[in-house]
Amino acid sequence: MREGEDIERFGGGAISIGRAARSPQRPLALPVTFTRSELNEILKLYGRKVASGEWRDYAIDLLSDQAVFSIYRRASEVPMFRVVKRPELARKQGAFSVIAATGLIMKRGHDLARVLRVLDKGLSLVGA
Repeated sequence: MREGEDIERFGGGAISIGRAARSPQRPLALPVTFTRSELNEILKLYGRKVASGEWRDYAIDLLSDQAVFSIYRRASEVPMFRVVKRPELARKQGAFSVIAATGLIMKRGHDLARVLRVLDKGLSLVGA
């Protein structure tokens, strides 16, 4: 959490709502948010992974330029994955991306369900 942010806790996760800098010329910017359908899509995957024991906690950060859903194995660690929504990239590479803990962008695109498939792939046996 950054200094000057508001935090709301519910369920197993937390939502951090960043505050935009206020200047006399610029009104207070509203944070970027996930829509209800986008959040349903993310939480559907999250629920399956929690049930299988892979994931344990999450956090949602709503900032002035992006919304981030962070996924944790344990609450005390850095996030394993981040699902990021950046509306300014909607016409270029796509507003949604999945980023690994190392910073590697695993998948980016316009359709959230398709982007989330990179996290939902099961392990497969490699032929001998």
